[in-house]
Amino acid sequence: MSSLLVAKVLNNNVIIADHPQYEEVVVIGKGIGFNRKARDVIPLDVVEKMFILTNEQEQEQYKQLAVQIDERIIEVINEIIYYINSESKTPLNEHIHIALTDHIAFAIKRAEQGMTIQNPFLYETREMYPLEYKLAAHALEIIHDKLGVALEEDEIGFVALHIYSALTDQHITAIKADSRLIADMVKVIEDSLKISITGDTLDYSRLLTHLRFAIERIRRGEKVAATHRLEEMLKMEYPEVYSLSWKLTKMMEKRLRRPVYKAEVSYLTMHLQRFVEKREEEEESTQE
Repeated sequence: MSSLLVAKVLNNNVIIADHPQYEEVVVIGKGIGFNRKARDVIPLDVVEKMFILTNEQEQEQYKQLAVQIDERIIEVINEIIYYINSESKTPLNEHIHIALTDHIAFAIKRAEQGMTIQNPFLYETREMYPLEYKLAAHALEIIHDKLGVALEEDEIGFVALHIYSALTDQHITAIKADSRLIADMVKVIEDSLKISITGDTLDYSRLLTHLRFAIERIRRGEKVAATHRLEEMLKMEYPEVYSLSWKLTKMMEKRLRRPVYKAEVSYLTMHLQRFVEKREEEEESTQE
């Protein structure tokens, strides 16, 4: 029968163990360390739920975290990760155990001290990552129910990005950089077209979706096709918007450090022209 051999108990929910397949591992599970001591044998089939960290660097980072954080918090975060795993049905990058544990523990500490941090990408995150946002919202409900700590709505956005990072195997730094890029582009669009793009509207949602997919295409180096005739027509018919689209694609090119196909300018021009037409309609209606 396969079993774990306890090497060291870090707390009630985290042990270091010798695994029959992975050698030394960090094992995370509710109550897995309770009343255990070194050299105890734990049959794998009696462990209801557990996570095993196999990456050596992740192991060391988690060992350091586990002794610094209240084990009740670790237990609740483990419950959150189980929930994310079951709802997403997608394997999670094991770094989520370090990243999410560290983030939530610090967020709880800030909340207890009355400190709040504003999330500048909350609307963008909710629109671009709806599944992750929903999972993150429930995660905060679990924290409130189990620990009695009410985290601000801004935290939903931060947690959602960590979930997206784990589901897509992308580093959180790159995801945050994309969110900042999109927020900056929206600001440029508002300033250039002299409009206000209100959150929670269909127009806003469409724009974020378009920019997000454009960034993903650029990252993948995916070629998009557009005819020279279409490009010339857009340049002639909508010079203001075409020029703005060029500016935005140059922003993406610089930030992402990847070339942008000219067709992206055409697609973005057609999308942004909607805002100009809507602005003109509103101006006409106010003059009547």
